[in-house]
Amino acid sequence: MRQIFLDTETTGLSADNGDRIIEIGCVEMLHRKLTGNNRHIYVNPGRDSHEEALKVHGITTEFLKDKPKFSEVADDLMDYLKDAHVVIHNAPFDLGFLNMELALIGQPPVKEAVASITDTLVMAKELFPGKRNSLDALCDRLEVDNSGRTLHGALLDAELLADVYINLTRGQEALLMDDASAVDASGHKMAAVDLSGFVLPVIQANAQEMAAHEGVLTQIDKDSKGKTVWRALESAALG
Repeated sequence: MRQIFLDTETTGLSADNGDRIIEIGCVEMLHRKLTGNNRHIYVNPGRDSHEEALKVHGITTEFLKDKPKFSEVADDLMDYLKDAHVVIHNAPFDLGFLNMELALIGQPPVKEAVASITDTLVMAKELFPGKRNSLDALCDRLEVDNSGRTLHGALLDAELLADVYINLTRGQEALLMDDASAVDASGHKMAAVDLSGFVLPVIQANAQEMAAHEGVLTQIDKDSKGKTVWRALESAALG
């Protein structure tokens, strides 16, 4: 599977109100291995950044004045993204800006060129309900080194996102893989194994393990302020 981890920096927070993209960073991963085939693009937005945005990314109008317009880099960018599985943290924000830039030059939105779009913010909220799930917070929680991130930068953030994603998915995409995705670390297809003849033993948890499990559930329930599904089902069954 070819995945692209993507991040942007912008002049402000609102594409609808005229803010523009100033930087795009993309990191490529093939079969969960970084390839080094990345993209890092600075874009002249034709306007100044808002003061608050400038504090975040530090990219000045003076620095961007000799950089290409988005229209000059769009074809290369979309060829690079074509048919990839794109991963973005807080995808609606970046896609809103990318789709606006594409619309301005008469090109279709990103979703029409790529295979899929995954939002790691949505993934993180499902895994860590009730907790902070910014990229920095996830780096801290998943022990990803972000010590070099004094300012936001699209390529650096895309690299951090790739590391965060690997930790979020813990080395696998799913419990079941189809033939097309069954590859080893070198990218070679693995032979299928028929497990239908195996009878797996069922080992019941002991009292200590059950108590530890209940403790974890209680902590998750506390973090989500009582909104966990199992508590709601328990209440419904008792009612």
